[in-house]
Amino acid sequence: MGKKYKYKILEIDKYLNDYGGDIELRMKNYAKLKKKLLNNTKSLSDFANGHLYFGFHKSKKNNGWYYREWAPNAEEISLIGEFNGWNDKSHKLKPSESQIPGVWEIFIPGINSLPHESKIKIRIKANGEIFDRIPAYCRRVEQNPETFEFYGQVWDSKYKWRVENFDIKKIKTPLIYESHVGMCGEEEKVSGFADYINIVLPRVKKLGYNTIQLMAIAEHPYYGSFGYQVSNFFAVSSRFGTPEELKRLIDTAHEMGIAVLLDLVHSHAAPNADEGLAKFDGTEYQYFHAGERGSHPTWGTRLFDYGKGEVLHFLLSNLKFWLEEYKFDGFRFDGVTSMLYHDHGLGESFDNYNKYFSPNTDLESVAYLQLASDLCKEIKPDCILIAEDMSGMPGMCLPVKWGGLGFDYRLGMGTPDFWVKNLRTKQDEDWHMGHIFWELTQRRPKEKVIGYCESHDQALVGDKTIMFWLADKEMYWNMHEDSDSLVVERAVSLHKLIRLITCMCAGEGYLNFMGNEFGHPEWIDFPRPENNDSYHYARRLWSLADNQDLKYKYLQNFDEALIKLAGKNNILKYNSESLYIGEEEKIIAFKKDNLLFLFNFRVSGSYDFGEVLKSKNLFGNYKKILDTSWERFGGWKKERDSEEKSDFILEKRTAAAYKISR
Repeated sequence: MGKKYKYKILEIDKYLNDYGGDIELRMKNYAKLKKKLLNNTKSLSDFANGHLYFGFHKSKKNNGWYYREWAPNAEEISLIGEFNGWNDKSHKLKPSESQIPGVWEIFIPGINSLPHESKIKIRIKANGEIFDRIPAYCRRVEQNPETFEFYGQVWDSKYKWRVENFDIKKIKTPLIYESHVGMCGEEEKVSGFADYINIVLPRVKKLGYNTIQLMAIAEHPYYGSFGYQVSNFFAVSSRFGTPEELKRLIDTAHEMGIAVLLDLVHSHAAPNADEGLAKFDGTEYQYFHAGERGSHPTWGTRLFDYGKGEVLHFLLSNLKFWLEEYKFDGFRFDGVTSMLYHDHGLGESFDNYNKYFSPNTDLESVAYLQLASDLCKEIKPDCILIAEDMSGMPGMCLPVKWGGLGFDYRLGMGTPDFWVKNLRTKQDEDWHMGHIFWELTQRRPKEKVIGYCESHDQALVGDKTIMFWLADKEMYWNMHEDSDSLVVERAVSLHKLIRLITCMCAGEGYLNFMGNEFGHPEWIDFPRPENNDSYHYARRLWSLADNQDLKYKYLQNFDEALIKLAGKNNILKYNSESLYIGEEEKIIAFKKDNLLFLFNFRVSGSYDFGEVLKSKNLFGNYKKILDTSWERFGGWKKERDSEEKSDFILEKRTAAAYKISR
């Protein structure tokens, strides 16, 4: 009989045999924290109700409003706003009889005493100082366009859902369209939720993506942070519209059969005190670690204290809030690597298992992530949880009860880095076929990955998209249908090959940032003093892809075919079985279930794969279902000719997929 392990993760990954004590410590810490938090409550969902207690709550029964805040260092708190002429004497909060120390509350009589949309703040006296703050659980925050000051708003509005319960189980393979609402239009402005509904959702549906991932949704003072410096965790960014407009976006996506993920930032918070949680009650340690541990050395942001029960209450309640109030279908957790390690993984290669465990591992953060995944699955068992972890922490995507962290997918962050390195340092004639296939197919056992060639990271100023690496300035002059350019010809060909092999091999799901599917020619640069506060590069030029005189349409056509192929029969769940890798020939052949994929990366000359198939005894009937050299993808072959009989001769820099039937 084989050795029995307490946690299944040790059976799955034999390299962990020497780290059983670390897994045991991980699980003991998790169990101890969960027991402490739940106390007399039955479940994590019962515990994570901070948003139903703190903040503003209208009571028809008592004909008035309750407002509560957690601020343990405060000496006095006053509610100020338009409703009382910003008078800090008339509505003073009192210490609550709550079991949580440091809770303040007030009851304001009159059901109409706090009008919808009225501006509001709190004034706190602490440490001998008086300062204003925006309520921590505020659900609407706006900025004065003249003074640039942020203030909270009372939000008292309802939305009637058209789709009450979206069936997430239908999303068997997440094909994700990563999106930023503010830059979704062509106009030089901040676009809104209504723009996204009208412009982007129909494109997503046509292309075949079944999931959208929305960035920058929680309120953030600095637009150029891409939403990764959150100040108000329960407030929808007012730049894009109202809470009801976001709900309408999610509702419309659900009507189209599209799931909606929130790009969630619980790894850190904006350092802003006036707008956010930093020094909320006059201390730096209320929500965050004090001193050096509380500040990210690279980002300059504040780092949560995941060992404090009140902080866990806030963050877990935030997860429940987004899942239930807005009906999000899951989360992409940002900055997970930074959370996992005391050194935040900065400059670390993670080339051996010692680096995944103590003393560098932040066990409090690990326990929070386990609790977070537990809670989400308790509320929505089929929700999709993705971890942005470049370290490859063992067990990230295994169930908590197995000794894992409970996520469904890890973002395959090494793949875009691999492609960029190849594009930056080598000509394609020097690419190593074995390295390509290995890089795209290596996984932790039984842990799923979202594969991608490039995300928003590669589209930002200071970096380059794949199309920019391939074509550079030629994109501006030679993308017209009548233009002949060897550079553009190579770029279009390799763009298709890279996306096809990455989508099919690099994960059990796939992600693309909006516009990259057609090789968007401009980087992303948010308005800032260095560019005279211009929105010129903070938008998407859809008209380029829709212009029939330009070659961008070929890349868009190919992406549509690729995504629909990936979604059909849940093909990404199958392993990629290598059939032949030829370094000298620059070819790759592999199978996925009943599909055959052939790649010719040669810079000149065709290759006949017939002998390869014969040597592998791959007999049967083959129907070509995709060919990068078809005319609608910018090639020279007529699709109908290819369907008459399946040949296995591929020209340079082309690839094809075949359906095999016996």
